[in-house]
Amino acid sequence: MKAVVITTAGGPEVLQLQQVDDPEIKDDEVLIKVEATALNRADTVQRKGYYPPPKGASPYPGLECSGTVLAVGNHVSRWKVGDQVCALLSGGGYAEKVAVPAGHVLPIPPGVSLKDVAGLPQVACTVWSTVFMMSRLWAGETFLVHGGSSGIGTFAIQIAKDKGATVLVTAAFCKKLGAHVCINYKTEDFVARVKEETGGKGVDVILDCIGASYLQRNLDSLNFDGRLCIIGFQGGAVTEIKLNTLLPKRLTVQGAVLRPRSQENKAMVVSEVEKNVWPAVATGKVKPIIYKSFPLSEAGEAHRLMESNEHIGKILLVP
Repeated sequence: MKAVVITTAGGPEVLQLQQVDDPEIKDDEVLIKVEATALNRADTVQRKGYYPPPKGASPYPGLECSGTVLAVGNHVSRWKVGDQVCALLSGGGYAEKVAVPAGHVLPIPPGVSLKDVAGLPQVACTVWSTVFMMSRLWAGETFLVHGGSSGIGTFAIQIAKDKGATVLVTAAFCKKLGAHVCINYKTEDFVARVKEETGGKGVDVILDCIGASYLQRNLDSLNFDGRLCIIGFQGGAVTEIKLNTLLPKRLTVQGAVLRPRSQENKAMVVSEVEKNVWPAVATGKVKPIIYKSFPLSEAGEAHRLMESNEHIGKILLVP
């Protein structure tokens, strides 16, 4: 099969489409012929040499895919050859075929194309596990998501609104995102705007992909008993905070990533996503937001687009 290989750590030009061996499936895995895969920010970090795949995972990038089941392991009962599915991956999506634990596979929701659904598994599992399972966002609460125009951001806006939360986002492209309040981080102080929009209280939950440069401002933006979940370090990984803003308001600061989790933990998250998110997708209340598709051979160009931050939603690669 063909797969995109990271030939050495570096810029987008190090991504090369090469002929490689087909993956071999284990008894609890399925083999998927990839219809499409979607870019995630972690792919660019892996390309630079800073985010190696977990032990035993495919060396090729790609954390989600859609496609058709080509083969199933001896212990797999739910899936059969010919099923159209999508899947959460630990790697290997930038390829024509990928082997996946059966518990990380999802059915295609009604009304979503096999190609476009490739943009859902990673964002759905990330947002549901952090915002809802960890941070316990409830209907009637207020929610701030940074990077509102990203794949994570566009999905988080939709599912949080569907679950009854009031959604605020920071983004450079504000009018197209559908949030209740959109804050242009290039021209506005998001802390002041959050306080203004919440009557001085602050928000209940924040999902943050920026990290260090936003940490103190995030704490200043939280309501009493507020929860901050950090999922990225685009603004750095080391900083200082004022503990006297943390303690009096009983704030919770937590962090999470999806890829290094155990197979069992990810299967549990996938199951919760199918139960709680897929019905909203099936009714059209939550949709994959696809910005552009590239052929697999142009993975480098797709990475350049992602790193330009000029896209809204997901970028796909198609074998």
